Amino acid sequence: MMNAHYEPLLDEHEKLTIQELRELQLQRLKASLKHAYENSAPYKAKFNDAGVHPDDLQSLADLAKFPFTTKADLRGAYPFGMFAVPTENVARIHASSGTTGQPTVVGYTKGDIKTWAGVVARSIRAAGGRPGMKVHVAYGYGLFTGGLGAHYGAEELGCTVIPMSGGQTEKQVQLILDFKPEIIMVTPSYMLSILDEFKRRGIDPKTSSLKIGIFGAEPWTDAMRSEIETAFDIDAVDIYGLSEVMGPGVANECVETKDGLTIWEDHFYPEIIHPDTGEVLPDGELGELVFTSLTKEAMPVIRYRTRDLTRLLPGTARNMRRMDRISGRSDDMMIIRGVNVFPTQIEEIILSIPALTPHYQLVLTKPDRMDQLTVLVEARIGTSTADAEAGVKKLKERIKTLIGISTTVTLAEHETITRSTGKAARIIDKRNQ
Repeated sequence: MMNAHYEPLLDEHEKLTIQELRELQLQRLKASLKHAYENSAPYKAKFNDAGVHPDDLQSLADLAKFPFTTKADLRGAYPFGMFAVPTENVARIHASSGTTGQPTVVGYTKGDIKTWAGVVARSIRAAGGRPGMKVHVAYGYGLFTGGLGAHYGAEELGCTVIPMSGGQTEKQVQLILDFKPEIIMVTPSYMLSILDEFKRRGIDPKTSSLKIGIFGAEPWTDAMRSEIETAFDIDAVDIYGLSEVMGPGVANECVETKDGLTIWEDHFYPEIIHPDTGEVLPDGELGELVFTSLTKEAMPVIRYRTRDLTRLLPGTARNMRRMDRISGRSDDMMIIRGVNVFPTQIEEIILSIPALTPHYQLVLTKPDRMDQLTVLVEARIGTSTADAEAGVKKLKERIKTLIGISTTVTLAEHETITRSTGKAARIIDKRNQ
């Protein structure tokens, strides 16, 4: 099924010329700034402190005059201070897990839910999904936006939804075998756990009904895409979103090109900034992704700093711009003896070594004054001891050559590295313990 031909089905906004799209964005941006200023006390205060007013926006470039919104702003307004409508008009509330501090809370009106379902439906359609297909949703449900976001979007498209949620890997595989879904929506790291379960049962994943995998919620690599596509004989595409901006469905890869995520620019206006200075960078340059919502009612976000590092690229399958695959986050970047290191860089190397599985963890320690990085990996089942040891040696050498740091690589016993049912916990930082 890989690289299958799908005839694109486009809605009216996907067919807009670039000029028509920019005109629509400017119209919606003016309305969104006005809505935020008039109905959200934190935004009114932020705009006033920065000496700007919604009327100051006369062109899209004028957005750079307005202040950024950060996760700290959302936490400071906990729980409902960022809302721009009365709480009785909020149809649903989601929140982050809060594992790194105060949870960030987001609200949705009924109109927002409809908009969200629409962009997810568009995303599934861009991935090759069509009405009548069955969608196995293995993103977590609850306060996390993944499960319900995928669920409502699949229903909006006219698909049959299997709301499995995360975990219970044996049951995941059984339902895939029994219900025969054509589409699966899940984190890429958990898809590898599902792959392991197929292999454990002695079932060839290629024989499954799956044709399309829509993977998101964490950075992943083209090497991981290749591994999943080859194992299942499916098309694997990337979906992007974050709860503060909307949830999944902010951007999605088009299956006919698989060349980066098309941003649904009629709803979300993207910028790339220098992570340190905040300067807006031209398209094509790597920096931090910033989003301004154009159609949100309950909680508009103005220049929200995502901390995700990527670049903006011209449209290909659609006129809307693409974002390159997330290369990492400005706040999960490791600095090892002066070298910037992202987990995805190491993942690429691991996946290039046949003797090693894609399951890994990075352990940071500081036994003296120098940071030390230990890479925990597992050998593939059936790999000889000699081949496994050779794979470990090769990994260590390639990290040194390609990234420029010396590491310790430790071979873990089979299935001792924690399998994720959601976002994979790649980094264990023990430096302050």
